[in-house]
Amino acid sequence: MSSIAFSHTDSSLQRRPVASRQHCISGVVDRPPAPPLSLGSPRFHPHAKGKNIRLDTHLRRAARRNSFCHGVTFSQRPVRLYERVRLLLSGVHSGWSGALRFGFTSTDPGELGLADIPKYACPDLVTRPGYWAKALPERLAVRDSVLAFWADRHGRVFYSINEGEPVLFHCGLSVSCPIWAIIDIYGITQEVTLLESTFAESVGSSCLSAARLSAYLPQSNHDSANYSNNQLETSQAAAAKFATLHLSNYNTLIPVSSSSTPSSSVHRPARGPLDTHLHFHPVRGPDVVLSNDRTVACTHFLDSSRTLMFSDRPVRVGETLYVEVGHLGLPYFGALLFGMTSCDPGSLSAGDLPADPEVLLDRKEYWVVYRGFPVPAAGDVLSFTFMPNGEVHHGVNGGASARLLCVDSSQVLWAFFTLHGAVNRLRILGRCGKRCSFCP
Repeated sequence: MSSIAFSHTDSSLQRRPVASRQHCISGVVDRPPAPPLSLGSPRFHPHAKGKNIRLDTHLRRAARRNSFCHGVTFSQRPVRLYERVRLLLSGVHSGWSGALRFGFTSTDPGELGLADIPKYACPDLVTRPGYWAKALPERLAVRDSVLAFWADRHGRVFYSINEGEPVLFHCGLSVSCPIWAIIDIYGITQEVTLLESTFAESVGSSCLSAARLSAYLPQSNHDSANYSNNQLETSQAAAAKFATLHLSNYNTLIPVSSSSTPSSSVHRPARGPLDTHLHFHPVRGPDVVLSNDRTVACTHFLDSSRTLMFSDRPVRVGETLYVEVGHLGLPYFGALLFGMTSCDPGSLSAGDLPADPEVLLDRKEYWVVYRGFPVPAAGDVLSFTFMPNGEVHHGVNGGASARLLCVDSSQVLWAFFTLHGAVNRLRILGRCGKRCSFCP
């Protein structure tokens, strides 16, 4: 990361010195007050920062290490008018809603205590006197982009991306007193690096076309983004806690109706005992967490991709495996993936397991993968029956099963799954043999 930051810093040194920049409005030279000789490069304030912020030793890089909020930071010194605060977006990760919030304040951050720094710049700070900040549109928060923002003598705040045209951000900033930069490292933006300051040219009114402003001004969706992220974080915490509990085994198959199908029309499996001596294999993808008894697999990482997991023993001919799916309602596409393999998972390590199991088809073992599942509802019970002729039949909630795929039944085969898309939890309910009275 540091090499990237230094490359942007070096390029900025080719600009004219700060004190020599001229600013023109309608042909009239407009010089802002010359900066002091001790202006120096900008730094983050070492103490006025959210509890989730970590700064490097040079106070140039700030990273949010937990959650999506408590990432408010300030500049260590006041920012001059027309001074462009330049930020390298050095860490951007999907999963949360919203992106960086930024602006200015006339309150010296050195006078703020920890209790004075809220979770969010918007709306918490901007509802206080002397604070002005808004959100960068999420589509513009791209990793390794450079955001620059500045205030002019008319109290207008502009920003630009990668030295592009300036965009009017908001108006009404008080410029009669010193101002400090506000940088809230929020949502998908997880790390930023301060680059060398430059000075901006004045922007005349003729440059501010109504069409361009309406296309680029960010929407006022702070409250909805905060609410969505809070809901997501609460669900993640519940999933993480759930995954580490020792969960009791199911002794009977409990019928669950699909949320997308009227309960009166769901074909429910008859009640009866299940053999619960089947678990997930301890060897699994590094993004999977298993319950203590290895009957529940869960992933609660937003960027989880390596989620391959296996049955802890081979599936027998004539056997039906029952699993229950769960999800957090995340707005992701896709569902789980199922397959069978002759590879003993005990011969593998977590590092051997890729994000896409189809990569494993090139291995010498026998691998068959099926990924065409529709997104199930939370609580749906899925069945997989290994037929003597090599067909694998699949059913949902006890309904009529149909052929899913064909495998080589002469080989010893383990079942495997991946958690994908909306599905982030899978529970093995048990298995039954071919003589079970309630197998479909």
